[in-house]
Amino acid sequence: MTVSILYNDKIILKDVIIADNFWCRLSGYMFRKDAHVPGILFVASGSMQTTFMRFNLDIVFLNNEDTVVKILKEVKPWRFTKIYSNVSRILEVPSGVLPSNLVEGDILKIV
Repeated sequence: MTVSILYNDKIILKDVIIADNFWCRLSGYMFRKDAHVPGILFVASGSMQTTFMRFNLDIVFLNNEDTVVKILKEVKPWRFTKIYSNVSRILEVPSGVLPSNLVEGDILKIV
């Protein structure tokens, strides 16, 4: 299943994969030279790791209302994020894809 991500009523990402099972969450962007999908939306997770990645990521932590709790930009391979409370979803995208004006407290729509 894929979704689109909207910010300020504009589509910023299409065909984002929902990682809602073990195998999708396990693989993500691992072992790939380039992104095979525009983004991955992880369900029910409070932290991320970038082991076996080959490119930098931007990571957006969202709460139940899809409000941005934390944004991490240019996360390098082989890193682990801290655990963020009140996070129900995490959006992982290749670095540089997110709008530059996206800030913590903003709301994303997932459709």
